[in-house]
Amino acid sequence: MIQADLTVILPEIILAIYAMAALIGAVYTSKDALAPVLVWTTAGLMAALSFWIASNGSGTNVAFNGMFIDDGFARFAKVAILLSAAAVLVMSQEYMARRNLLRFEYPLLVALAAVGMMMMVSAGDLMSLYMGLELQSLSLYVVAALRRDSAKSTEAGLKYFVLGALSSGLLLFGASLVYGFTGTTLFSGIINTVHHGDVSVGLLFGLVLLISGLAFKISAVPFHMWTPDVYEGSPTPVTAFFATAPKVAAMALFARVLHDAFGGAIADWQQVIVLLSVLSMLLGAVAAIGQRDIKRLMAYSSIAHMGYALIGLAAGTELGVKAMLMYLAIYVTMNIGTFAFILMMERDGKPVTDIDALRQYSKRDPGKALAVLILMFSLAGVPPMLGFFAKFGVWQAGVQADLIGLVIASAIASVIGAFYYLRIVFYMYFGDENEDPIETRSTPVLWIALMGSAALMLIGVVYQFGIEGAAAAAATTLVN
Repeated sequence: MIQADLTVILPEIILAIYAMAALIGAVYTSKDALAPVLVWTTAGLMAALSFWIASNGSGTNVAFNGMFIDDGFARFAKVAILLSAAAVLVMSQEYMARRNLLRFEYPLLVALAAVGMMMMVSAGDLMSLYMGLELQSLSLYVVAALRRDSAKSTEAGLKYFVLGALSSGLLLFGASLVYGFTGTTLFSGIINTVHHGDVSVGLLFGLVLLISGLAFKISAVPFHMWTPDVYEGSPTPVTAFFATAPKVAAMALFARVLHDAFGGAIADWQQVIVLLSVLSMLLGAVAAIGQRDIKRLMAYSSIAHMGYALIGLAAGTELGVKAMLMYLAIYVTMNIGTFAFILMMERDGKPVTDIDALRQYSKRDPGKALAVLILMFSLAGVPPMLGFFAKFGVWQAGVQADLIGLVIASAIASVIGAFYYLRIVFYMYFGDENEDPIETRSTPVLWIALMGSAALMLIGVVYQFGIEGAAAAAATTLVN
């Protein structure tokens, strides 16, 4: 039995053992001098594991008496997590090295965070859920404060830690209530209780507290307060990481808890998710309008996009889960390209994040400006970019679930939010000439990330990014 369990959880074991062995090896050898090698080996291992998971997994496999679930849904999320983490690691190496931030701990902390995320999306029990969540969170607290000589970075790490501890407290209190009223921490046991109609007030309180703790992890309003400051204060590659893999993991965990543990009480949690979705979309759209720092703008953008993804979750259907997964995959791709460009922005060797610096940028580098235009249009949901089809998918799921008001609210928020994306395009093509123009230091990796993600936003319209069938299969394993 133990051997079968270890086979199911083998990718997580490999990545965890690699991270611990590399950490010990680096400490006792050349430490930070090994950092570039560790970045590439960690990214390579993540890419290899994602290929292994995608090609070898089939059916639903359970380990440790149901505490760990390996199904199509988990495998889809793990591939997205590993590939986005690997892409951000490779993109960040040159940036971090030039600014003396490339510590040997950085890629290993990202690897341990990825292990936690993989545990999260495969959780079949409240205890394994918490183990994965805390492993991810503790790693992210450290990388947020990686720039030790920066007050903003230190503040970002501290604020993330304090508010993260609060969200963990909410989550644990909710888990204790759920255990107290169901007598089990296993999702399969909880859903049996819910299916029998025994949804007491105490159990509903536990569910609401669980939702509150998980909403913090996806930056859903009103649990978003940490996001703008942490995005702005963290080193830009770390911000790029925050905006990609952890969002997929947290949203997948959200769906896992609501469908696997509380799938029989959709009417009870649907209204809470609808409220989170509406608040996130509207605040993300309105609050970003006054932002001049592109990292803070992307923070509010991420809040709004998680609101759109929540429409699929709120639908409570197989189509809704499929639309949510598609949305997350497209969102991550758009963010990788956008942050690749942000990593290029500098003046006199120093990073620049002020959007005013982009005025008339198209005259200096029309190719990159066109790629950014495509990405901004896709983030705004302008057809025929792939971002539009991501929104159309969740709208379709919302309409099918009779959430017409939510879909209308999201369309209004989308129109409002388009302003700040299109403002960046306006500055690049039609703004006044900047007296002190920026340079864009482009490495081959960053150039490929920017151009590749922009191309996918166009080509993906035809091929639906090659993942529609995988997302449909993943949704089937979760909902049915």
